[in-house]
Order: sequence, then structure tokens, then C-alpha cells
Amino acid sequence: MTTFQRARSAEQRAERRRAILATAATMLTEMPVADVSLNELSRRVGLAKSNVLNYFDSREAVLLELSSSELAAWVKDLDDAVGDALPELSIDDRAEQLITAIVGTLSERPVLCDLISAQAGVLERNITTETALTFKRAAATAYEDMIAAVVGVLPELGRDGAGQFIATASLLAGAIWSHSHPVPAILAAYEADPSLGAIRMRFEPALTDSLRTLLYGALPRDQGR
Repeated sequence: MTTFQRARSAEQRAERRRAILATAATMLTEMPVADVSLNELSRRVGLAKSNVLNYFDSREAVLLELSSSELAAWVKDLDDAVGDALPELSIDDRAEQLITAIVGTLSERPVLCDLISAQAGVLERNITTETALTFKRAAATAYEDMIAAVVGVLPELGRDGAGQFIATASLLAGAIWSHSHPVPAILAAYEADPSLGAIRMRFEPALTDSLRTLLYGALPRDQGR
């Protein structure tokens, strides 16, 4: 634990915010979002809880800012993964290229997946309007970048189709992540009764199947495959 002196300059305050965010990011590699408490975050940063609240209006505000950073980094990963669309490939091949890129890059960012799964039900519940505006504006920027990446691979979708696909895919990713990473009691139940394996959800195959159904339903039917 690091003990800080009072931050007096703008740069010192900015450094304090960075330290809080970095500590929260580390905690998220060790525990799920639900277990990240303001008390433990304050203890690790070396500040009183009231002092942490001088920089962020709540625990949720800290995690939303991390979510924005993680989302921006993931969008870059996705753009790099899909690359340039190859016009000689069929629509089906390009759709599979996009699905593989989405699932693969999300699987490599478990912290982002956990934050997405907790966003509406937890992280957006205890924040100020200012925090909400900052978060939603960052999300809108990422949304536009995601549309560009999707249309780059599948121009047949168009901007509106790509936007609808992204919005629904985000909901699917969060829900599937939650169900594929259950609490210890549910994991123990699966281990105790192998017959329950049929209803156990696994993130990558479940998300792949769901995105495939969603994407092929959104693609124009009159395009040659």
C-alpha cells in the first residue's frame, strides 16, 4: 500500500486519478467486478475512502472509466484483427472472419467482458449525470469505430445494419459472459453432477453460435453466397 500526500497541483490530482484507476485495473485481474469494493480500493491506493471520492463520485465511476478505456483498446484490437476486407471472399467467409475476430479479441479481454456484463445492472446505478455523460460519450465514439470496422468487412450490412448488429452483439456478449463464468456454488454443482453439463454455457462457442445466428439474420438475403 502506498501512502500519498495531499495532491495540490492539477498534475498531482491527475496522477492520483491514474493511481486509483491503475489499482482498480489490477484488482479486476484478481477478482470479478462484484468483489471490487471501495474500501479495498482505498486501502490499496493508500487513501481514505472519502479521499477517493474526491476524485471519483463512486466505485462505479471508477469502473466505468476503466470500462471506457478497455472498450477503446478492444475496438483497436478488433480493427487490427479484421484487417481489410478481401473482395474475392464470399459474404459467408467474410462473416466468419468478423465473428472469429470478435470472439477471439473479446476472449483475450476478460476484464472488459466482466465490465460489460455488469454495466447496466450494476455500474450505471450509482453515478452522477456528469459521469454518465462522460461514459456514454466515450461509448458513442467507440460505437462509431465499431461500425466502421464491421462495414469494412461486410459493406452489405450498411451502417444501420452494422449498428444493430453491434448493439445486440454487445448485449449477447455480456449475458453469455455472466452465464459462462458462474459463482463458485454453481461451478461446484456442475462438478458434482456431470449430467448438468448439457446446460453449462461456455463463452467462446456460445458467443460464436449466437453471433452467427444474429449476423446471418441481418445480412441481405438477395446477396450471392
